[in-house]
Amino acid sequence: MSAPGHGSMAARFEGAARDAVHTGTGLRVDLAQIAEWIAPGSRVLDLGCGDGTLLAHLRDAKGCRSYGVELNDDHVAHCVRARINIVQQNLDGGLRMFDDDMFDTVVLSQTLQAMHNAEGLLREMARVGRQGVVSFPNFGHWKHLASLLGGRMPVTKTIPYQWYDTPNIHLCTLKDFEILAAKVGLTITARAVLADGKPVNVLPSLRATLAVYRFQTR
Repeated sequence: MSAPGHGSMAARFEGAARDAVHTGTGLRVDLAQIAEWIAPGSRVLDLGCGDGTLLAHLRDAKGCRSYGVELNDDHVAHCVRARINIVQQNLDGGLRMFDDDMFDTVVLSQTLQAMHNAEGLLREMARVGRQGVVSFPNFGHWKHLASLLGGRMPVTKTIPYQWYDTPNIHLCTLKDFEILAAKVGLTITARAVLADGKPVNVLPSLRATLAVYRFQTR
């Protein structure tokens, strides 16, 4: 998956929560869905791009012109070696280095919940891109609710940290994200809800562990 690195805590998050099912393309399952939604030859910005796995795939398989934003030093160095256009920047600082409508698609994979200003970042995505794709763990999954009913914060494969050392500061459910998207003025055009790498069609709000949304910004 897009491995985000937004400081030391997010770097830890990347190693565990992103330990998800991979597809035949070698991409993490949410990244494979994101890649499917991106048109060949388009301009792509991947926020929290990690080691550049998605960007390298889009460049090699679809001829996309792409940039990544990443904070983690090791990931940035890996991207440079892989000849990926990379900007080292903390996403909480905004996207002022990019012009309006500069990209066809802006990607934010499993990083939204680690941002201090999630709403502000979505607005910035809408400013610099014509289309956005966001993936995040679904906090409404039944196992999380069961943990809360038992008096404990959930610890699962998709949210693998204790309450006191988690990088996740803004966990949300599917409905929560849809409400925020509407507030920001985004038009959701597609949704993929997954569990163990497979689509969830029945009771997705309770059974999906991971959600991927595509939206138009214009």
